[in-house]
Amino acid sequence: QVQLVESGGGLVQAGGSLRLSCAASGRTFSTGLMGWFRQAPGKEREFVAAITYGGGSRNYVDSVKGRFTISRDNAKNTVYLQMNSLKPEDTAVYYCAARSPYDMVVAATGYSYWGQGTQVTVSS
Repeated sequence: QVQLVESGGGLVQAGGSLRLSCAASGRTFSTGLMGWFRQAPGKEREFVAAITYGGGSRNYVDSVKGRFTISRDNAKNTVYLQMNSLKPEDTAVYYCAARSPYDMVVAATGYSYWGQGTQVTVSS
């Protein structure tokens, strides 16, 4: 099993920045791919970004390209999501997710492990 704990959410004004962190523990070798998803009220959970173990492959949803950056520090078993130029439409609960296989997957059903989520609220 892998346990994931997110931190770094909060309230920020439009145009501001936040950095989310997700610390993994347990069977951390089962984190070949780590990703971030978000879910706004009344909407389905949406893929945001993902990164492979070595960082050689990263993927982003179009709406965050150029504004968000995903990275990971395997020595600390932590993945980050740097969010810049935040918009009110980025408001959501952000979830960290992990899967053992290294191949890039954007569907939530492809991930085996999930954190509890952290709230990000962007005011206009």
